[in-house]
Amino acid sequence: MTALGEASSALVPTAGAVVLLMAVTVGVLAWSRSPHHWAPALAVLRGAVQLGLISLILGGVITSALWVACALLVMFTVAAATATRRIGSTRRHVLLITLGMGSGVVVTLAVVFLTGAIEAEPRYLLALGGIVIGNTMSIATLAGRRLHEATLERWDEVEGWLALGATRRRATLDMARTTVHSALIPSTDQTRTTGLVTLPGAFVGAIFGGISPLEAGRFQIVVLASIMAAGAVTAVVLVRGLAPAGVRPDPLP
Repeated sequence: MTALGEASSALVPTAGAVVLLMAVTVGVLAWSRSPHHWAPALAVLRGAVQLGLISLILGGVITSALWVACALLVMFTVAAATATRRIGSTRRHVLLITLGMGSGVVVTLAVVFLTGAIEAEPRYLLALGGIVIGNTMSIATLAGRRLHEATLERWDEVEGWLALGATRRRATLDMARTTVHSALIPSTDQTRTTGLVTLPGAFVGAIFGGISPLEAGRFQIVVLASIMAAGAVTAVVLVRGLAPAGVRPDPLP
C-alpha cells in the first residue's frame, strides 16, 4: 500500500478519535461550568486545519533553506503575537516579547548548529526551530502574566519600596526573580521527568522515522537543553523589561 493509501485508510479512525476526545473535553468543562468550555475544542479544530495546510506546504519547501527560514519567521510572528495578546497588546509589550523570544531562539539555534550538535540542514533547522519557538511562546506568556499578577497582588509592597526612595526596578526585583523561576517550572519538570513520565514527541517521532533509540535520545537531549536555554533567555529578557512599575497595573482579561 502506498503512503497516500495508508494515510487515507487511517483518516477515518483518526477523525473518530479526535471527535470523541473533543466531546470529552467539552463535556467535562461544560459539566463543571468552566468559562469558555468550547475553546479547547475550537483550538483542536484550528490546529488540525493548520497542520493539514502546513503538511502540504512543507512537502515542497523542507529542503530549501530560504523557504524554511520564511516558515520559521511566520511561526515566530504568530507565536510572538499570541504571547503579546495574553499580556496586553501594547507597543512596549510587542517590542519586549519580540526581543525576549528572538534572543532566546537565536542564541539557542546558534549554539546548536555552530557546535555541530545537530547537522545544519534545513529540515533540522525547521524541526528544532519550531519546537524552540513554541516553547518560548509558552514561557513568555507565563512570565508576562505571572509578573503582572504578582505586581498587582503585592502592590502595597511595591509602593512601600517606592516611598522609601527605591527605584522602580528595585521595588519589583523580588517579584521579577520569582517570576523567572515560576515561568520555567513546567519546562524544568518536563525535562526532569523525560523517559520516566513522558516520551517526548521528538524522541518518538525520530524512532518512528527509523532512527535508532540511541540517536533519537541524543537528538532529544539537545532539544530539551535548547528549550531550557531559550526559555531562560526569553524569561529573563522579558521580565527585566516588564518589571519596573511606577503605577498599579490593571487586571488582565
